Amino acid sequence: MAIQGLRELSLHSLRTFKHNYVSEISGSLGDLGTFLPIAIALSANGTVSLASTLIFSGIFNILTGLFFGIPLPVQPMKAIAAVAISRSFPSGSIAAAGIFVGVCVLVFSVTGLLHWFANVIPIPVIKGIQVGAGLSLVISACNSILRPLSWIGPSWADNRIWATVVFLAFIVTNVYRKAPYILVLFSIGLVFAIIRTAVAGDLPAFSIWHPWLVVPTPSQWWVGTVDAGIGQIPLTTLNSVVAVVHLANDLLPNIQTPSITHIGLSVAGMNLVGCWFGAMPVCHGSGGLAAQYRFGARSGASVVFLGVLKLIIGCLFGETLVDLLKSFPAAFLGVMVIAAGLELVGVGESLNTPRARDLPQTGCILDDADQHLGPICTDEESRRRWTVMMVTVGMLVGFKNDAIGFAAGMVCHWVYEIPNLREKYLSHWSQGYLRLR
Repeated sequence: MAIQGLRELSLHSLRTFKHNYVSEISGSLGDLGTFLPIAIALSANGTVSLASTLIFSGIFNILTGLFFGIPLPVQPMKAIAAVAISRSFPSGSIAAAGIFVGVCVLVFSVTGLLHWFANVIPIPVIKGIQVGAGLSLVISACNSILRPLSWIGPSWADNRIWATVVFLAFIVTNVYRKAPYILVLFSIGLVFAIIRTAVAGDLPAFSIWHPWLVVPTPSQWWVGTVDAGIGQIPLTTLNSVVAVVHLANDLLPNIQTPSITHIGLSVAGMNLVGCWFGAMPVCHGSGGLAAQYRFGARSGASVVFLGVLKLIIGCLFGETLVDLLKSFPAAFLGVMVIAAGLELVGVGESLNTPRARDLPQTGCILDDADQHLGPICTDEESRRRWTVMMVTVGMLVGFKNDAIGFAAGMVCHWVYEIPNLREKYLSHWSQGYLRLR
């Protein structure tokens, strides 16, 4: 049965790529706005190997595309990356952080804790995590990538004028969604980067990858685990596993959604292998999935294509690509990240619509005139669900912490559930009392 399922997914991906190869290729590049800046920063500090990062993330792209059949991204673990960049981690410390998170997610997956955890989280909280992650991407792109630009600097190829042009083009593609926006954008950005690098005399050269093993010291195990790994666990669990499974089901309902356990095992396996070779700790993520879907990816073929591209480039050019990637226009990357964030924010729209698959279990009613549309919430229930989602969003964005947003959303949800729990308790008590009589 499993082999038959893989065969069907492969055939679907092949057919999709054959008939829509431009969209699939364009969509495969949708998450580079998140991947490239972090990979460049970590490589420039000597924290990770760019060659190993490209090669192993490419292999993982290929495997996830083949086994899951959806455009599932392979993106950096952002909490670990943020700490590693700010503190200039050595390779051993960031490897220790990635391996620690991989072990934890593996235990959660094998024991069933991850699946149980996903089942008890209400949909409004999950939507809140997704919307909050999208807003965080937009804010990060504006503050960290676009704000440092001036109208004519830092260069002719990278400034606010280009950012404005690229953003206006993105707005137009909201009407003409079949346009290969990200493919054209990436191609122009790459040409600009090559020209700037050639002028500086730092073009990439052939450099065959030579693997090397990273073995953290005891002190690096401690620093990586305590200072970076622990903070990554809530983000990985919520956004890289739970939220991505729900988002995949929303965006691609006609394709069998990977299970929580399978996604967890995938995240664990990637880091328990790649981090030992100096690769950047990676995970899956709802933001990357939303970005790749937004720009045309509809099957695993898109990320297989991206994986093959990364693998070839990493093996042949390796560390010599750092200067070229540094020259890629920040104006282009910033708009790519904004586009990904806005697509992820958009998933909150379906919270109280008939497409929300949890509504039959939330006390909602059916309108006789709209029974064909599915369940529709009462006004009161809609307000409660919206409030839970926005509390999650607000705390996540305000504190820049998924765990705080999740905790606030759950508390809000439980407070709203108190009247229902009271009614259930009184009902059970009265039934028990009548039986005693």
